Amino acid sequence: MTPDFVKCKRGSAAPKGGEFASLGAVILVAVPEMSEITLPSVTTAKGDLWVFGYGSLMWRPGFEFEERVPARLVGEHRALCVYSFVHRGTPEKPGLVLGLDRGGACRGIAFRVAEENRADVVAYLRAREQVTSVYREVMRSVWLENDARERVSALAYVVDRGHVQYAGRLSLIEQHRHVVQGHGQSGANRDYVTATVKAIEAEGFRDTQLHQLATMLHGDAHSQHAPAPAEDRENR
Repeated sequence: MTPDFVKCKRGSAAPKGGEFASLGAVILVAVPEMSEITLPSVTTAKGDLWVFGYGSLMWRPGFEFEERVPARLVGEHRALCVYSFVHRGTPEKPGLVLGLDRGGACRGIAFRVAEENRADVVAYLRAREQVTSVYREVMRSVWLENDARERVSALAYVVDRGHVQYAGRLSLIEQHRHVVQGHGQSGANRDYVTATVKAIEAEGFRDTQLHQLATMLHGDAHSQHAPAPAEDRENR
């Protein structure tokens, strides 16, 4: 195998306390070849393509689709388990983005893509989701929450637990710290969390941990704009 390489700053093989040590030197991090993390047949298969969105795809799909249906995936759950080095953070100050991690279930949105747009949409998703190859491209059964209640096979992006950016299960305090500091090419990490929570609420359900984090972030914003106590103003 000839690995691809992603330039990023890190020292030890695993994060220590959510931080990355020895960030001063730029090194190359080997990532798997694209063929190992993607499904070659997904672009050439016949028929329409279903795509399962559970994070930013819910509120910013970015591709043309024929149908948008609430859906449930069983066997994996939505989690802020991916350190973001590009879209919502940097290697020096990683943000946190969502991944599908093993166990449980996940409610999201299934998008039906016309057969003639299949190859273009897959190429777009790979460019968007696989910047550092932290996800595995898989086909999963999802249950559409429509009148037919049918089961379809959908393209989904599942976190690679062996990747250096896999954060595992972080405490709410650790998540909050990373989201507050995170800012990358796609903007502030807190905006990503807030937009995802709004999209989930628009579908009529809640994600307990994400909602708890959003409440903490809202409290941060409120405290920043609240007037200082009189005695504090007098002592400035």
